[in-house]
Amino acid sequence: MRIRRLLLENWKNFRSVDVELPARAFLVGPNASGKSNLLDAIRFLGDVARPGAGGLQAAVGSERRQGMSQIRSLHARTKSDVVIEIEVGTETAEWRYRLEMNADKKAARVVREVVHRDGKVLLTRPLPNDVDDPALLAQTHLEQLSANANFRPLAEFLARITYLHLVPQLLRDPQRFELVGGDPLGSDFLRRVANVPKKTRDARLRTICRAMRVAVPSLEQLQVDNDKSGVPHLRGQFKHWRPNAGWQDERQFSDGTLRLVALLWILTDDQAPLLLEEPELSLNAAVVREIPRLLHRAMQTRPRQILVSTHSADLLADRGIALEEILMVVPAAEGSRVVPAAGRKDIQVLLDEGLDPGAAVLPLTAPSGMQQRKLPFPA
Repeated sequence: MRIRRLLLENWKNFRSVDVELPARAFLVGPNASGKSNLLDAIRFLGDVARPGAGGLQAAVGSERRQGMSQIRSLHARTKSDVVIEIEVGTETAEWRYRLEMNADKKAARVVREVVHRDGKVLLTRPLPNDVDDPALLAQTHLEQLSANANFRPLAEFLARITYLHLVPQLLRDPQRFELVGGDPLGSDFLRRVANVPKKTRDARLRTICRAMRVAVPSLEQLQVDNDKSGVPHLRGQFKHWRPNAGWQDERQFSDGTLRLVALLWILTDDQAPLLLEEPELSLNAAVVREIPRLLHRAMQTRPRQILVSTHSADLLADRGIALEEILMVVPAAEGSRVVPAAGRKDIQVLLDEGLDPGAAVLPLTAPSGMQQRKLPFPA
């Protein structure tokens, strides 16, 4: 399964967006243009559908989103409902899910919820019982096992959406496991690794260790062990002139090493859609240039959709990246737009002249005020 299309109305930076999503996509654009917010719309549906995550109210009120007033686009006009609609395709079915929502006494409420399968309507809310008891509109049917039986494959697919933007400082924090579970910034990353059965975990860590030796030649072993208090730690053995003296844990690992371990782990993880936020951070340029190839190989091994936000010319230098895979997020007076690079003839001309995708596309995504001028030093 993969998400084929995403439609947004009044979602954060976007007043209106309707974009087709390829199996692998690279989102590029200026800072604050909406790359992360585009990914967050997909992640939001995953948060709503995920069992135990709290459903609609928790997704809207999370620390990242902070309520409908922060979700609703500043570009919204008289129709202020926030809309997310996705189309999901499989070999056996085509699903479409639409959620329209607003706020009522500061709580999120469903304005409209519609589910299609193969063009046939399976659900349209509000239902008669919603009208009789408006409190029911505080929940979607997507999050309720008793209500989503007819479209549970879609709900389960959305619930498995994975987002990664690991912050090494959180991983090193000794109090990290007091944070809420499922932290997309990675405070619980080692806990999730430790919860994988030992035989599977060790096999995956050996594979990751072999791959990492290209970037970290001195790395001999990787393992995750619990300390006496039950807190898991990532431990690595490095070549050293004294035998068995080269063990370090995540507190001594560099930011780049931790981020690379997390990236390789997540790529060997599941077949669910993967949302990656700037995977190039803290990594050497030579390693960054390998990321598109790693993504391609991971998709061949475990068919999945991978959506990546990036600012990196090194990452986009891979000539194996098709223009159809690059989506340009462009700020505009009435909200950001999403423009497929494949629709730009000027970009194709630059590729024909020998430029790589990054060199052809990234200059066109620079902030408008910096395309002709340099950043001034503060007076």
